[in-house]
Amino acid sequence: MTERTASIDLGGRVALVTGGARGLGASYARGLHAAGARVVIADLLREEGEALAVDLGDGARFIQLDVTDEASWASAVDATLATFGSVDVLVNNAGIANAAPIEHLSLAKWNAVIAVNLTGVFLGCRAVVPAMKAQGAGSIINISSVEGMRGSAGLHGYTASKFGVRGLSQSLAVELGAFGIRVNSVHPGLVLTEMTTRIDPAKLDIPLGRPAVPDEVAGTIVFLASDASSFTSGAEFVVDGGMIAGIPHH
Repeated sequence: MTERTASIDLGGRVALVTGGARGLGASYARGLHAAGARVVIADLLREEGEALAVDLGDGARFIQLDVTDEASWASAVDATLATFGSVDVLVNNAGIANAAPIEHLSLAKWNAVIAVNLTGVFLGCRAVVPAMKAQGAGSIINISSVEGMRGSAGLHGYTASKFGVRGLSQSLAVELGAFGIRVNSVHPGLVLTEMTTRIDPAKLDIPLGRPAVPDEVAGTIVFLASDASSFTSGAEFVVDGGMIAGIPHH
């Protein structure tokens, strides 16, 4: 993390980040930890997740989690509570993508994306809510995408799942506000990670003229985890360099 969030203090907070072993999830975990939070890195990737926890040091733990499995979620939340005593922030980041024209998109590929990207978010929210209700506060941050704001040819399962995350976040914000639990969605555009190396930024007409680096998105996550966003719920945070606002004239 950099000076982008240097003024935010998350001391005393406990954050659980899914898909936290690498890519954007690892950046979120680093940003939250740098701001003072104790962080649980939850992922299927044990080796990478444990390495990140060691790298972060005190206040960081790795827990293996399959976001599509109810029992795995129950174990992850129980372990978080047993280790750190609370779960104040949930970042539902785990996600996958596949692409095909609609007539070639198999039901298996569709179901796989929905299971991780949407059902996994639902299960995560459901798993942490009892603890957050008991403590009277919490921040749930659901990672959607710019594909949750507009259509994208070939990415039908991914787009549908990310629209679903957007809607689920709003319905949960309405339901859980009375318990002091805030729910927001974040919609990144093109971010430089290992997963996006094959995408040519020039073809996306990004008004800022470049893709994001991971900590530019992580800054939004840290903000939403903090009291700086204490009256923010049911909102959609688009972090895309202006891409969905319109097509720049060259």
